[in-house]
Amino acid sequence: MSWTRKILRVNLTEGTCTPEPLNMKWANDYLGQRGLATKYLVEETDPKVDPLSPDNKMIMATGPLTGTAASTGGRYSVITKGPLTGAIACSNSGGFIGNEFKNAGWDMIIFEGKSPNPVYLYIENDTVELRDASHLWGKSAWEADEILHKEHQNPELKIAVVGRTAENGCLYAGVINDLHRAAGRSGVGTVMASKNLKAVAVYGTKGVDGLDNPDAFFKASDDGKQVLAENAVTGEGLPTYGTQVLMNVINSVGGLPARNMRDVGFEGAENISGEAMHEPRPSDGKPNLVTNGACFGCTIACGRISTIDPTHFTRQKHPDPQYQGASGGLEYEAAWSLGADTGVDDLDALTFVNFICNEDGFDPISFGCTVAAAMELFENGKITTDDTDGVELKFGSAEALVAMAEQLVSGEGLGPDIALGSKRLCEKYGDPDLSMSVKGLEFPAYDPRGFQGIGLNYATSNRGACHVRGYTIASEVLGIPVKTEQTDTDGKPELVKAFQDATALVDSAGICLFTTFAWGMDNIAPQIDAACEGDWSIDRCLEVGERIWNMERMYNNAAGFTADDDTLPKRLLKEAIKSGPTKGQVNRLGEMLPKYYEIRGWTQQGEPTSDTLSRLGL
Repeated sequence: MSWTRKILRVNLTEGTCTPEPLNMKWANDYLGQRGLATKYLVEETDPKVDPLSPDNKMIMATGPLTGTAASTGGRYSVITKGPLTGAIACSNSGGFIGNEFKNAGWDMIIFEGKSPNPVYLYIENDTVELRDASHLWGKSAWEADEILHKEHQNPELKIAVVGRTAENGCLYAGVINDLHRAAGRSGVGTVMASKNLKAVAVYGTKGVDGLDNPDAFFKASDDGKQVLAENAVTGEGLPTYGTQVLMNVINSVGGLPARNMRDVGFEGAENISGEAMHEPRPSDGKPNLVTNGACFGCTIACGRISTIDPTHFTRQKHPDPQYQGASGGLEYEAAWSLGADTGVDDLDALTFVNFICNEDGFDPISFGCTVAAAMELFENGKITTDDTDGVELKFGSAEALVAMAEQLVSGEGLGPDIALGSKRLCEKYGDPDLSMSVKGLEFPAYDPRGFQGIGLNYATSNRGACHVRGYTIASEVLGIPVKTEQTDTDGKPELVKAFQDATALVDSAGICLFTTFAWGMDNIAPQIDAACEGDWSIDRCLEVGERIWNMERMYNNAAGFTADDDTLPKRLLKEAIKSGPTKGQVNRLGEMLPKYYEIRGWTQQGEPTSDTLSRLGL
């Protein structure tokens, strides 16, 4: 078994840290990470709990493949009820801290209550204690990380931390680990800060052992690595260009939204693409991209290490030497939300703002989309320069984009409203239809009118508009595992369900979703089967994924969500794409949703039937 069989319960109100055995019945039903931690959350919290109250819980969880030799086996997730949406929230992160949790001997950590004063959790194997963090409060994520490393004099210490935006209540603040990786969406960092928990610092030396069948596991993991190396996406495209390989591709097929999703197709896409990151800058002759990088155990190495021209943008209020050197570079979703969605095609500006997102710990997707909505409100006269401290909030303005990032961190100007997310921002300024979101979570970089499957996935995703809950783009664009026509609705409900269930399983195993560009369940199930006790066939793995999806759905239904929330903004249902390869398309959700409910085994009110619950043991 590659579970440690041990969890840590931290009662922040009482200041206690108590080990307890892992519920192995639940582990066998929900595997780990996303699934297993969600099971604990739904059993221990009221679905109607205020996300920012002490009664909400936050769980950091690993999967059974975390810390093993499985490629990309370094993932961990933060699970809670999200303040941005009020829905179930599970945010997945890479880097190195997930492996460190397992090496210290812990499958997961459950945080409950609220500390009376700022604290951080220190873990060194079985030594666990809450320590004062008053000197860290008010510091950025990067500053707090640096201080903790200096205090502990241990370069191997791994740290997950929240920044100033989380402390100030930004509803989409994340948890930053290893400086540039993040559990970034749904406001999980905001929940962490609401508990006066600034950081978790962990160092483990126990190692991960106890594989159920070591010989079979190492063969399966080695075979999997070979598949990844030989695949065009995981062996070539992602290592060379990162997720930014998609910018020009999605633009060329008529699926790249621009200017608050008012348009499809962005004329500046090439300037902010993965290819552009390789090109020398005119100002100093150096490329944006320094090299690629990898998370723990990853053989893909899609991460970007980038620099900016320090004479182009400088952070006057909070200068930091890390802005001058190599740092975490742009991913596709951030480049789109900060760039195409705001109309900005300045690569240095986008990289600079992405650094700010990392330094102060907030989601670049929700931030960029919220700024885009604010730009349209400004264009319509609903927001004025009186609200923005004189900033002309116009589409295409790099200066305005940078100013909004600064105002969000400082709490000045429009910053407090930008911190609300686009749904609340647009409601406040009188035009709620301008929020491009589902269940309050902002869209990623694929237009639902240009890709019917991803539109259905957005509408039905348990955490709101999320591409990594059912990435049908793999099929609709890349032909993985089979090619489907992006503007067809036939077969899309079946496709979406299959992707959603498989993703729930992958997220619970402790490996990265990007492996599924090359791996099918015939690659994944043998690794789980060899690592974990019992028979983990493909059918069992997919059933676990389906069980997790339905459990999340039941939690949301109990929290007050209904079938009426499985929808898209009017713009995407009514306003056709104006030009390009997908001209004339709207999302035809009404054609797909009833069939989706049917194959899910749900009523037409979007609730799992008694037969479905019985079949899945829910």
